[in-house]
Amino acid sequence: MNRRGVLLGLSALSLAGALPALAQVTAAQVTPPRRIRGTIQSINGQEMVVATREGSTVALRLADNVGVSALRRMTLADVKPGSFIGTAAEPGPDGVLRALEVLVFPEAMRGTGEGHFAWDLTPSSSMTNATVDSAVEGNDGRSLTLTARGQQVKVVVPPDVPVVTLIPGAMEDLKPGAQVFLSATTAADGTLNVARVTVSRDGVVPPM
Repeated sequence: MNRRGVLLGLSALSLAGALPALAQVTAAQVTPPRRIRGTIQSINGQEMVVATREGSTVALRLADNVGVSALRRMTLADVKPGSFIGTAAEPGPDGVLRALEVLVFPEAMRGTGEGHFAWDLTPSSSMTNATVDSAVEGNDGRSLTLTARGQQVKVVVPPDVPVVTLIPGAMEDLKPGAQVFLSATTAADGTLNVARVTVSRDGVVPPM
């Protein structure tokens, strides 16, 4: 085999050896975070077990510096033009989005996850993180016009929909029986890693 053939053969072998690693990196990059809603069954140091709303049980690894947030109740009157909110909603019979929950972001979190995208609170739900342009009272609730990255979204918020805001929590809030909402990322070994947890406190449960 001439020199050119040898070099081509070595290049092919190098590429073949790199493909499995490349595939792993690509898979890690495209694997979306797993959103988990459920009740803490146990917690031991940074290891937490959650019984999910779907009926399964998952083991989670909390980051050493895991962020913990609790929630405080608000009212629809607190949702004003200029507020930056996140709202899960699903289409009503008329096609207009009807809110399932509203999270009023603290000012320091303005812009978090801005956009309008699919959500998994219900099979047909979406999430809109956006600035409130206008709020109009109606017979069936408050009608909000939201703007996210130049896209305008209209959402009706029924009077009985939970409205909450985030407040600081602590590791002590993560205890068996507490309800949680979190996003977990999957490590190469299959471990579910968690950087932030929203936990129930004083009867206010994560509605998102």
